[in-house]
Amino acid sequence: MGDDRRPGGTPRVPVAEDPAQVPAGVPGQSRGPDDLLARARRLDAEDPLAGYRDRFVISDPDTVYLDGNSLGRLPKATRDRLRQVIDVEWGEDLIRGWSRWIELGRRAGDVIAGLIGAEPGEVTLSDSTSVNLYKLAAAALRARPGRRTVLTDDDNFPTDQYLLQGLAEAGDLDLRVLPSDPDRGVSPDAVRAALGEDVALVCLSHVAYRSGAIADLAGITEAAHQAGALVLWDLSHSAGSVPVGLGAAGVDLATGCTYKHLNGGPGAPAFLYVRRDLQPRLRQPIWGWFGQTDQFDMAGRYRPADGIERFLVGTPPVLGGYAALEGARLSAEAGIEAIAAKARALTGYLIELADAWLVPLGFQLASPRAAAERGAHVTLHHPQAWQVCQALIQERVIPDFRTPDRLRLGVAPLYTTFGELYVAAARLREIVASGRHEGFPTQRSRVT
Repeated sequence: MGDDRRPGGTPRVPVAEDPAQVPAGVPGQSRGPDDLLARARRLDAEDPLAGYRDRFVISDPDTVYLDGNSLGRLPKATRDRLRQVIDVEWGEDLIRGWSRWIELGRRAGDVIAGLIGAEPGEVTLSDSTSVNLYKLAAAALRARPGRRTVLTDDDNFPTDQYLLQGLAEAGDLDLRVLPSDPDRGVSPDAVRAALGEDVALVCLSHVAYRSGAIADLAGITEAAHQAGALVLWDLSHSAGSVPVGLGAAGVDLATGCTYKHLNGGPGAPAFLYVRRDLQPRLRQPIWGWFGQTDQFDMAGRYRPADGIERFLVGTPPVLGGYAALEGARLSAEAGIEAIAAKARALTGYLIELADAWLVPLGFQLASPRAAAERGAHVTLHHPQAWQVCQALIQERVIPDFRTPDRLRLGVAPLYTTFGELYVAAARLREIVASGRHEGFPTQRSRVT
């Protein structure tokens, strides 16, 4: 029968010579000249980013990985770089390595800046997304004395909401939570209607973690500025997947993680952005020695450093920093516009598969249908989504589950193929059509 893998580890889509003889596990092949399977093969053949798949570690090409929006794959360059750092920079250079490590956060930040529409010196690696959001939100509130309201929405990522709740309680502030559509995201009109002279800060996610809906970053930022408020955006699901345009929109503050679309690895440090003209005017609340002027003078009195470094706190994670740097470099090389174009094509094709095969089985699209309104994942609603998710994992398709009853399918343009989406949808269709998912527990485990 021959090898069923392409060079570079890309799964070959199973194809019957006679369209009437469809292989087991790949149901529903249509017979038109440009059917779904033929289109997958053509789109993969024409894909300008196809070569990037070979630059990732893919140990099992027959597993379809659709959770890169939770944890990206390992770039081969990262593996090689970390080996060199461990063996030489740590193993041989020891403390002398700090001559290189001290600027690692800024170096990685400058690469990430190009992916999110910022300028060099406006972004740095630092802490986790949660800690960064706390630091930036607290700094923004301090910069708007007399204003007592923080604005967010009820579909913002939970940790963002928790942090804002804590800041509101500590500062005796009013946290105003806007209702939003879980499938279409926060409404710009609702944000505008809630703005007023009492609002100090608007804090939202650019790409909704559940549905993938893209918020109107530029329009909401402009409306907030007209009301005198500052804006803090969570870019965790947009950095490395869609154009952001922070500078063009005049965004004040942003943070996001590097382990999703930027492929920085588990626990990789987050990044934060502060618009250059705001940097000297803001004071973040955690005064650590890496945010201090002339930190190695060991002065007893804190004086915040100039520039983006004033938003640092403690010793940076060096191994995670190198991983974040290498992952960001790979995305920067490919280019965010090319990545976003393929993401739109991949998610569009996935929606087409869902319409043809899955909607008749009780699935509903829980993401925006318009390509310009969604990020790099498609969410499907099904009343038994948790059981379906577990059944898919057993069939070597890795999605993830989000409440309420959502199956989230993430695409990563640097390594996801159209053929993989065909295989994943075919396996999903067969699982639900046969009822095999019903044999899995209905009780969710703690870790998904």
